Amino acid sequence: MKKITDLQGTFQLHNGVQMPYFGLGVYLSKDGNEVISAVKNALDHGYRHIDTASIYNNEEGVGEGIKQSNVGRGDIFLVSKVWNTDQGYDTTLRAFDASLERLGTDYLDLYLIHWPKEKSRETWKAMERLYQEKRVRAIGISNFLKHHVEDLLVEADIVPMVNQMEFHPYLVQQELVDFCHSKGIQYEAWSPLMQGHIFDLDNMKQLAEKYKKSIAQIVLRWDLQKGVVTIPKSSKKDRIIANADLFDFEINNQDMQLLDSLERGKRFGPDPDNFDF
Repeated sequence: MKKITDLQGTFQLHNGVQMPYFGLGVYLSKDGNEVISAVKNALDHGYRHIDTASIYNNEEGVGEGIKQSNVGRGDIFLVSKVWNTDQGYDTTLRAFDASLERLGTDYLDLYLIHWPKEKSRETWKAMERLYQEKRVRAIGISNFLKHHVEDLLVEADIVPMVNQMEFHPYLVQQELVDFCHSKGIQYEAWSPLMQGHIFDLDNMKQLAEKYKKSIAQIVLRWDLQKGVVTIPKSSKKDRIIANADLFDFEINNQDMQLLDSLERGKRFGPDPDNFDF
């Protein structure tokens, strides 16, 4: 496993693109001042990876935050996602153009299918075209379980570079992680803090005390040491800074295994096999 040593470190995707292994998620960050400030604060404090989606309704603010920061667009790994109602070939192409316009950029670093749907194969063909036209540097998926990935690969010419999943100590899904790695698909965590429930776990409190770190820092460091990209969400400047303070300690193997053993198959978000949106 690659040494996890600094905020701007990267994992290499199977097409050679370097993806920062730590970033800022902006789900539920309100468009306007809230998300503008969050993005600007993150970039000004060393983050180089920003993850949004069309359904978050804050792409314009994300673009403005980037513009107001002191970091050039070429140094930022910018991610967005096609929403379920836009899936399909032509509709995906239009949705991509609309996201670029809102973000104020002429390319994305990563574009994801947000959820597996009936039209995901068509959607993927559109994304392959965008990739081949060099309008996006990498393409991937989100919330795809093994059978969803296998179904997509039946007609795919390009293997997805990333699969972004709910991932935390109660939902490790190691078999899925291993399957993705076997296909060269980089695993990425959303909801790494279990929507706040992580702070109630006695194991986490004990580890935080042992390493003299916060519970959030423990679980985010666990993500990275497992080779999983992570994008914790926060709109508060002090928390954005604290979340990234992960590079002056390392969790030992015994404690890594302890965190792995907390697996419960417990979801705090929707089930990719059973959702109605």
